[in-house]
Amino acid sequence: MFGREKIEYKSLDEVRTMRRAGLVVAQALAAVRKSARPGMTTADLDQVAAATIHDAGATSNFLGYHGFPATVCASVNEEIVHGIPGSRVLEVGDVVSVDCGAVVDGWHGDSALSFILGPAGALDIDDPAIRDSADADLVRITEESMWAGIAALATASRVGEIGDAIDDVIAAAARDGVELGIVTEFTGHGIGTAMHQPPEVLNFRSSHRGPRVKPGMCLAIEPMMTRGSGETVTLADDWTVVTGDGSRAAHWEHSVAVTEQGISVLTAPDAGAERLANYGVVPVTI
Repeated sequence: MFGREKIEYKSLDEVRTMRRAGLVVAQALAAVRKSARPGMTTADLDQVAAATIHDAGATSNFLGYHGFPATVCASVNEEIVHGIPGSRVLEVGDVVSVDCGAVVDGWHGDSALSFILGPAGALDIDDPAIRDSADADLVRITEESMWAGIAALATASRVGEIGDAIDDVIAAAARDGVELGIVTEFTGHGIGTAMHQPPEVLNFRSSHRGPRVKPGMCLAIEPMMTRGSGETVTLADDWTVVTGDGSRAAHWEHSVAVTEQGISVLTAPDAGAERLANYGVVPVTI
């Protein structure tokens, strides 16, 4: 798990190409979120993402990856990650997590989001109908932990500091009475000329500090949390990962670049400026 691995460091021009891929992913996820309605299937969501990526002149890095048969991973409720889009019908109150990736000129982008489905589509997390619910806490805190991890990267000397920051958010939530399980079997990762590269990016505090943070490093930071224990089971399709106790899960992810001038969130349209401002971090415009 923690072996010595070769990390791919990118030039600024290569990071700029990754930014192009990241913006395609952002567009695809925004289209999926906007189109989601009760009665649609997860296969319908996949078609929306596939059309968006195609129209942008990019290609999917999920489709065909080790045999994966779709453009996105669509995971609902107890499904944590890697859900295969299909005949599952979306219902009001579902927690929907969508993971998507794209390739532009050989360089990859990867991002994920979670939302709660209302009668007319995805709900804002502060919508009065859900804002005080356990599912809203799950989605909100998982996203917050991702941004805390991204902000930590801005000043980190070691990659392991990302996991510290994520863990701290979950610990603070527990002190406030919201107990969430951290999924430890799946981690973030490096990204570049391949979707998954060294190094691993842990979503929890560990004595393993990871490699030094250096300019040219690009990481996908992706915490996964549950309303239960954090234990997982992989279904018979060898892809779909569900919670061991049937509790609901959420998943958030962004691809982030480290440059000489600072960090930039490659899969956020504003490079992460709005959310990182809460941490006193000003991202670089690539």
